[in-house]
Amino acid sequence: MTPTTEHAITEFVNHWNDNGNRCKDGFLRLKEHCMRLPGIRLEWHARPGITYSLRAAHADQTERDLFAMVDIIDDDPQARWLSICFYDDLVNDPDEVGDQVPEGLLGEDAICFDVDEWDEQRLAYVEARLSEACAAAARGPQA
Repeated sequence: MTPTTEHAITEFVNHWNDNGNRCKDGFLRLKEHCMRLPGIRLEWHARPGITYSLRAAHADQTERDLFAMVDIIDDDPQARWLSICFYDDLVNDPDEVGDQVPEGLLGEDAICFDVDEWDEQRLAYVEARLSEACAAAARGPQA
């Protein structure tokens, strides 16, 4: 992650009042998990009033610009929540807790996991999906 990206995220997080739902803590946990993944590239896209997006890509990806998007939904700044989306061909959802979203990730079919409060099991499940998607992205397109 570039220093500029890290600074922008830090500035945003420092001004985020999570209203007790601990979504800020959940976001920081997922960001740290992403930063530990091998070959990772992270970008920050701010669209105030809509979303703040942490976009994760693998250095070996050639077909897509990212493998996951950790969105902070900003439609109500006092009650922000997270939506973590993956291309549906990069992850499995063995517990069937995600939502299938046709054309939901940059125009491609996606599976998204919502987090509206701190939930240890949900966060661990999403971390496993982040690791899975990173590994799939690193392998490149399947024949």
